[in-house]
Amino acid sequence: MSYGSNLSAMSEDLVGRRHVGGQIRREIMQLILDRRLRPGSPLPTESELMDSLGVSRNSVREALKALQALDIVEIRHGYGTYVGQASLTPLVDGLTFRTLSQVDDDTHALGEILQVREVLEEGLIRRVAETLSDAELDSLEAIIERMEEKGRAGEAFPEIDREFHEALYTSLGNELVPQLLAAFWNVFHRVARVRGWARDPAPAVTARRHREILTALRARDVTHAQRAMADHFRGIEARAWQATLGVK
Repeated sequence: MSYGSNLSAMSEDLVGRRHVGGQIRREIMQLILDRRLRPGSPLPTESELMDSLGVSRNSVREALKALQALDIVEIRHGYGTYVGQASLTPLVDGLTFRTLSQVDDDTHALGEILQVREVLEEGLIRRVAETLSDAELDSLEAIIERMEEKGRAGEAFPEIDREFHEALYTSLGNELVPQLLAAFWNVFHRVARVRGWARDPAPAVTARRHREILTALRARDVTHAQRAMADHFRGIEARAWQATLGVK
């Protein structure tokens, strides 16, 4: 058999194993759904999965490792395998890698992340602008006061900033919203730390932009609230761009 034939056979074998591996992963996920297993619930043992799926132990282990990388299952060595949290951690890791891998234009790649988050928040703020209670507005006020205190001292406040954006949409009762916001926030700050963009050169200005968002919300002015949110993101983008120029 020629070298080319050997290579072709190896390639076909690899494709076949990937197809089988993907099928096993899908069957394990379907098993979780069919049995209505919740995060933290134990999965059948490897032997039980082998019997029910009709595959080898190695195939089961490879499938479980792949599902663990997606946070669909959690392997606790010495204890067993459990249903994972199905968090957005794999998304964060993938987007972070995607952004950092754009060596020649990672600012543009980061801008794409910010753009998606901006579109998400501008849509969400329209939903909450007319429904936030006075108590919820007062809670946001307290967060901004902490921002302003930090800003006067010239101190950055990324965690308070994150707290504000998560608290802003709590009234929606949508569990996916804070997870998505946290995912995009984590990607941005991971990349910023790696590239040396993490420092906010004007904390007082950042605090003022958040104050403008709250002022519009208190006035129940949806248009102004969206515009204030857009201005906030323009500031973030400008900061990242200026920091990049400084690094270069």
